[in-house]
Amino acid sequence: MAVGSFRRSIASQLSKVLDLPPENLIKSISAVPVSKKRHVADFQLSLASVIENGSSDCLGQDLHLQAQQLAERLKCDSVVSEITAGPGTVNFTINRELLAKTVLQQVWKDGSEYGVKSELFSAVPRQKAVIEFSSPNIAKKFHIGHLRSTIVGNFIANIKAALGHEVVRINYLGDWGMQFGLLGVGFQSFGNQEKLKSSPLQHLFEVYVQINKAAEDENTKKLAKDFFRKLEEHDEQTLSIWKQFRDLSIEEYIRIYKRLGVHFDEYSGESFYQEKAQEVLKMLEDKGLLQKTIKGTGVVDLSEKKDHSTVSTVMRSDGTSLYVTRDLAAAIDRMNKHSWDTMIYVTDKSQSNHFQHLFQILKLMGYDWAERCQHVSFGLIQGMKTRRGEVIFLEDVLNEVRSRMLQNMTSTKTTKALQDAVETAEKVGLAALIIQDFRGLLSSDYQFSWDRALQSRGDTGVFLQYTHARLHSLEQMHGNAELTDVNVACLLEPDAISVLQHLLRYDEVLYRSSQDLQPKHIVSYLLTLRDRTAP
Repeated sequence: MAVGSFRRSIASQLSKVLDLPPENLIKSISAVPVSKKRHVADFQLSLASVIENGSSDCLGQDLHLQAQQLAERLKCDSVVSEITAGPGTVNFTINRELLAKTVLQQVWKDGSEYGVKSELFSAVPRQKAVIEFSSPNIAKKFHIGHLRSTIVGNFIANIKAALGHEVVRINYLGDWGMQFGLLGVGFQSFGNQEKLKSSPLQHLFEVYVQINKAAEDENTKKLAKDFFRKLEEHDEQTLSIWKQFRDLSIEEYIRIYKRLGVHFDEYSGESFYQEKAQEVLKMLEDKGLLQKTIKGTGVVDLSEKKDHSTVSTVMRSDGTSLYVTRDLAAAIDRMNKHSWDTMIYVTDKSQSNHFQHLFQILKLMGYDWAERCQHVSFGLIQGMKTRRGEVIFLEDVLNEVRSRMLQNMTSTKTTKALQDAVETAEKVGLAALIIQDFRGLLSSDYQFSWDRALQSRGDTGVFLQYTHARLHSLEQMHGNAELTDVNVACLLEPDAISVLQHLLRYDEVLYRSSQDLQPKHIVSYLLTLRDRTAP
């Protein structure tokens, strides 16, 4: 028997009484969250949910009374040992020995795919998802928002891939624009080839900071404009300098992302779409969507009444494209290239307006697939600083978390001697960083605290990793031979039943996170599981 058969067995009996197809009832039957204070049933049927799914018999009646009446019409069997009514719910308790045996065998059989094969996902079509995330700007600081975009985007890509969807991970670099004119001029004055090759991100940032001090100087402005104009005109020498900046930066990014366990299928960027953006402007003009302002800029009117109360600027007065124009070109190109079913952009919430405009313009251009574009936004992290001050690069964060974790480990008496303490400190520290970030709603701002994140007790990634390591140690100590026959007699006490009940809920938690793309459901589930299994 499989874990999913519990829901199906309950749905089968309910369908006969309610005269509804069993498949209509499956999602209305949920595993009950475990409670430390009281015994709870294993599954419950929500009467309100059944009403939504079309049972006219339930309309206009007292839900509590209905639950009592329905419970009386149902019978216990070899699967269900107890049926009770709650406020608007009917509760089902599974035969305890069957529960223990079935859950353990399912976990053993499915391994890392436990929960993924649930009937909850049977009606979810497999799709191709393009996910754009991280997207730092070359030569500018890799601010904390890029870190958040990196780990959130990676979570979304991972959960999509785990559920059988085809995923294309794109890093859309800020690798074009007037800042490269400044950077090119700056490198001619302050650049050093050896420093560029040894530490490209750091050196380009230092050069950019230095040249920015002279950015208001008329001569510097002219030189920067000339450099960028040559870049747009594909001057061979200028392009060669830009390409070196870009290639060396990407090499550095790949090395740093590897520390995070993050990879990309494509490194794209604004530079890829400078010419295609001109094609987009022509399309907008042909469709009558591009309008010129008095200043000569090009705008698209997005207002409902077409009164220019809401416009999006898509062209400078000199005819060159803007960020949104290049984004339009990128979206169209990705559909042509990948034929995706959904495209997800992961950025901070300050860009929400930009993506609203982007999707609206695509719709006005006649691209119905714009409805399948989604912006997953997140809030700001406040207070993240290294001991040396402000975070400038992602590597600063990774080095800091490793250093602090290593210090905590060496000062703790219970820490065992490790073969590679530095690597362990990095992995545990990263878990701490990610768990603190994922505990709340993504759209919320939060105050970061190194001390809170790296605590060895409480709802932290450190304690989660400790529990995992402890359980793994027990497994090694006692063996992990194949589970052929389970003696469940010792698994019927309340604490063991509580763990089994919690394991029942995993597919629902996975389903919820896959629908709203919020990692907090899985993090909360894992922290509760840790509370029930911590030695």
